[in-house]
Amino acid sequence: MKRIHVIVDGYVQKVGFREHVRKEIFGTGITGHVRNLDTGEVEIIAEGREDLLQKLIQGINIVRYPIEVTSCTVTWQEATGEFPKFTIIRGDIQDELFERIDYAGTIMHETLEVSKSTRDLQYQTLDKQDQMLDKQGQMLNKQDQMLEIGRDTRDEITYLRKDTRSYLDDEFREIRKELTSIKDALTRAGIQV
Repeated sequence: MKRIHVIVDGYVQKVGFREHVRKEIFGTGITGHVRNLDTGEVEIIAEGREDLLQKLIQGINIVRYPIEVTSCTVTWQEATGEFPKFTIIRGDIQDELFERIDYAGTIMHETLEVSKSTRDLQYQTLDKQDQMLDKQGQMLNKQDQMLEIGRDTRDEITYLRKDTRSYLDDEFREIRKELTSIKDALTRAGIQV
């Protein structure tokens, strides 16, 4: 078991940083506390397994709006076992309340930005859906045209078959007449066919 004493500087007060630290520690079994200092810095004292403390240091050394850690001074020590759990040491109730209000305003602003981004993405999606519907409409028109061409072609083939049948019937009748005439002429000439 090890102990770390960490002094964090930057934009770390009135931005929800202590809650961020608590979130990073949640479920790890790390004990200790976090508190704001009058200097504008935040102090963290934490005890636990060395690998978990290393992970904690990485998790709190961040630049993620509204938090901006500019320095993180870590001192390693042997654990004393003096902390039963991890706590946030709060200051004056009025200061804490204003900090919460400031943080809530920040969260509301971020939520609004995310909502705007989501709305913009929805508009883009709707535009793309409109484009797809237009393309589907064009495809349906082309399919209708192809069906019409297919019907016209079928009708032309049907008419061609009827015309051909009629023509061939006329030709065969004419050939039959001529054969009958030839047969009659041969019979009159005394030739049996």
